[in-house]
Amino acid sequence: MTENKVNRNYKDTVFRMLFQDREKLLSLYNAVNGTAYEDVDGLMITTLQDAVYMNYKNDVSFVFDFTLSIYEHQSTVNQNMPLRDLIYVSKVLQGQMKDQDIYSSRQIKLPTPKFVVFYNGTDEQPEKQTLRLSDAYEKQLEEVELELTVTVYNINYGHNQKLLEACQTLNEYAQYVEVVREYAKEMPLAEAVESAVDSCIRQGILADFLRKNRAEAIEMSIFEYDEEKHLKSEREIWLAEGIEEGTRLGIEKGIASEIVSMGLECGLSKEQIFHRLRTKLNISEQTAKEYFDKYSKEPVRI
Repeated sequence: MTENKVNRNYKDTVFRMLFQDREKLLSLYNAVNGTAYEDVDGLMITTLQDAVYMNYKNDVSFVFDFTLSIYEHQSTVNQNMPLRDLIYVSKVLQGQMKDQDIYSSRQIKLPTPKFVVFYNGTDEQPEKQTLRLSDAYEKQLEEVELELTVTVYNINYGHNQKLLEACQTLNEYAQYVEVVREYAKEMPLAEAVESAVDSCIRQGILADFLRKNRAEAIEMSIFEYDEEKHLKSEREIWLAEGIEEGTRLGIEKGIASEIVSMGLECGLSKEQIFHRLRTKLNISEQTAKEYFDKYSKEPVRI
């Protein structure tokens, strides 16, 4: 089986770009699992990124040491993450097992799945928490026949220090995000990110990565920060008590217009914007397409 090739048409995040490097990814695996592996030869990337999976891209997945690790990075804790991971793992295994006969009487051996989310949003969250697929079941049973658990680590700088110290890249990424946020308190976002990148290079924080990928890192950081800030603001309004359904729909439309506008400005494809609309708003594919058609013709200023 061969590794997936990196699809540069996919709008990467800084986190995803960092951990496309197999040595950095192995370091992250060691930090999560308390191991000390050094040889990356047995590490096989399985991240979903091909066109056939356009609506189901995950951040990082790989097989190593008989374990299928699926890692996600999020600035909001998404209660649907176990469901999303169920879809991800099914599709990854489907690709891995394509040459196997599942109707054979011989049991097919599978890598053991492990699901992790690295959270670094601005909402207060515990050091570590567990999300369970069974919590979404409408009918609760004493014995659950299908379960999937996701471990969420808070990687904001100053949290889970042992985990951060065990992976230098994760530690420096947490510091980089913190520096961006500090500068963004004092100056316009684009200027803040530029200054943060310069500062981190001087301090040796992700220095090689930022020198090599400066323009792309700045663009991605602006997009991620702006999106996180706007959606957090809109979500707070959405969840306020006493909001009527009509107002909720109006807020949803406002968020949709921002996602479409920012996506087009940053060069995302139509399919990538559909994916953001669906995951951020928890809407159907048809509704996402309707929002795209409407707001791509009537872009809003941001």
